[in-house]
Amino acid sequence: MRAVNDLWPRAVMARRGGAPEVRVEVRRPATYQEVAEILRSGARVVPFGGLSGVVGAVAVEAGQVALDLGAFDRILAIDEVDLTVHVQAGVRGLDLEQALNARGLTLGHHPSSLPSATVGGLVSTRSSGQESTRHGSIEDMVLGLTVALPDGSLARPRPGPRSAVGPALHQLLIGAEGGLGVVLDAVLRVHRLPAAVAGRGWLFEDVDSGLAAVREVVQAGIRPLVLRLYDPEDSLFQGVGEAGCLLLAATAGDPEVARAEAGVVARAAAGARDLGVEPWERWLRHRYDLSAQRMLDMLEPAGAYLDTIEIAAAWSALPGVYREVKAALAAGSGLALCHFSHAYGQGCCAYFTFVGSAPDEAAALAAYDRCWAETMRICLERGATISHHHGVGQARAAWARQELDGWWPVWEKVRDALDPAGIMNPRAVGGRS
Repeated sequence: MRAVNDLWPRAVMARRGGAPEVRVEVRRPATYQEVAEILRSGARVVPFGGLSGVVGAVAVEAGQVALDLGAFDRILAIDEVDLTVHVQAGVRGLDLEQALNARGLTLGHHPSSLPSATVGGLVSTRSSGQESTRHGSIEDMVLGLTVALPDGSLARPRPGPRSAVGPALHQLLIGAEGGLGVVLDAVLRVHRLPAAVAGRGWLFEDVDSGLAAVREVVQAGIRPLVLRLYDPEDSLFQGVGEAGCLLLAATAGDPEVARAEAGVVARAAAGARDLGVEPWERWLRHRYDLSAQRMLDMLEPAGAYLDTIEIAAAWSALPGVYREVKAALAAGSGLALCHFSHAYGQGCCAYFTFVGSAPDEAAALAAYDRCWAETMRICLERGATISHHHGVGQARAAWARQELDGWWPVWEKVRDALDPAGIMNPRAVGGRS
């Protein structure tokens, strides 16, 4: 028996303030058949992997079974001709990436949680990574899934790189947070490691001019390996010693392709100051520094609060959404930062960090909750999505129905059809009573 929770900062704060830890039964099946038997038993099940999520989607309560998928830790096959990998759900993302790199390949999926996140967790949270502008997010990489459905039956990957035999039903599980079944393994697209990578930094005067350059790059039709813009406060945290907004960009591929695409980026950044390769090299050295332990250390003092909120908006709305959310977070916490990444032709993700302290635990929770509520309100009023890649869990449960709108009844019907007894994770995608 032990407590099983992800890294939702609000829950960490509540436990710091004296909320009791709930100890639950943990099952660690060794075979897919064992998973099926557990599901057929009728126990309420919460699957988990590396527990690196940050929205409270994994918070196992008394009477529920915590389903540890860590024993499913094998890379089943790497195909260098078809450029696929068949991998079990419990494999850590960094272990998978290193195994692929040894074969001259890459998944191209690099969330900051990569050292601890598992394949099943990446799929179940609809994850996105630092190289998504080039390689896409996890839903673009998944060719097929093996899933244990709530009745104990197994659904396995369908053949081929694409099929028109009905909808791609495995996509239902991508982002379902363990609410529709248990992801057991995945067939994923992989890529050859690029022969060349060209990265550097530029300093823009303000956020608007930096965003205009990012939009110009992605709408030109190229797909940089990395494209990240930091607002003035976040740029200071990236080691920039002067006022401005840091843009990091890297292009990749055959050397001539990387050089040509770097030229497109440089043209878009013509109004900014070229900082050379040092900012890019510094970022590479620190790309996984936002560790779970660092977050826990910052939350250790009584009254401290912090979190990250990643949203996304269309280009036409993004500058206004950024300014409103930034002002609300700064007013509610004292320190707010933002960077922009995961850029598309149609819009971009804005990733906010807020940090503050309060005189007591009740005031800290109240301030934290106000920061979240104001951000969600602004997003919903301005037509931005309330989550780009962290998911829903408990953090966004109160607002999920409003964003899904007419699709909420569809989600409920799918969930009720696959899981009529309600045995799967009750915290998934808006919650379930």
